[in-house]
Amino acid sequence: IKNAIVYVLGQKAVLQKPFVGIAHTAIFWGFIIISIGTVEQFCMTLYDGASFEFIGQGPYSALIWSQDFFTAFVLFGVLMAAYRRFLKPPKYLGQSSDANWVLTFTGGLMVSIFLMNAFHALSNPWFKDSYFISIHLANAVSTLGFSEETNHAFYTLFKWVHMLIVLGFAIYIPGSKHLHIVAAGPNTFLKKLKREKPIPGINFEDESNTQYGAAKVTDMSWKSSLDLYSCTECGRCEELCPAWNTEKPLSPKNLIVDLKKNLHRNKETILAGKMDEVTHVIDDHVTEDVIWACTSCRACEIACPVFIEQTDK
Repeated sequence: IKNAIVYVLGQKAVLQKPFVGIAHTAIFWGFIIISIGTVEQFCMTLYDGASFEFIGQGPYSALIWSQDFFTAFVLFGVLMAAYRRFLKPPKYLGQSSDANWVLTFTGGLMVSIFLMNAFHALSNPWFKDSYFISIHLANAVSTLGFSEETNHAFYTLFKWVHMLIVLGFAIYIPGSKHLHIVAAGPNTFLKKLKREKPIPGINFEDESNTQYGAAKVTDMSWKSSLDLYSCTECGRCEELCPAWNTEKPLSPKNLIVDLKKNLHRNKETILAGKMDEVTHVIDDHVTEDVIWACTSCRACEIACPVFIEQTDK
């Protein structure tokens, strides 16, 4: 429980690299706070007048202020992440269309919130002064001289842009590497508190053993599958791997990504219970050369911010 608080809510492992850690923490906490306003938007759209104003003027104004602040905080985090990814990318980061799309969607979501708030403020709600950032954009827009009806139409437009991006995220995330936002928390909670240095051995005297090690992704545990879904493809494991850094064929990041690809490729077969038809992991580049390049140092696990157990695999 303590680890989950420190490493998930406190983002301790992510912050080991300060620049990208700050960007990630800004986006993480920003989304948690902004989601309160997103829930309110959906409620108000489905049920007229169903806002959170019932909590009182003071608390509601504080909520609006925090929404505006964290929207700017997330946008700041997105710009930091974009700078690192597109202008000064570390070698181990690699190229990810997933990450590019998510940064685009996230930035677009924040811009749509600011524009929505700005046009909302022009309708003179009693809490408009709580939009301490959006109010400046509202003042700039007011110089265009739009009518009240036009301002309301723009507010409605950007509200729907906001909600549609959120719904698009909900569809996109399960099939992307960003499923880690769902899986990484439980994976951190279930991390081993104590770990022996050696890889667990095989009892060759156990006559009930019909197979040594894993040949297919289904031979691994459910925790291994959770590991695969938790991977953010950040490359920190690859950065510290002595095999990868001496040009061996092993990349701990690619190992996890390849295993996940194999799991996805076999999903229909697995769900149908046809385990004998599941393809070998070698089909997705997990070869003997990759496996035997590992030095068992567990540097990859020390570096991993979501506590994936690469070495045991």
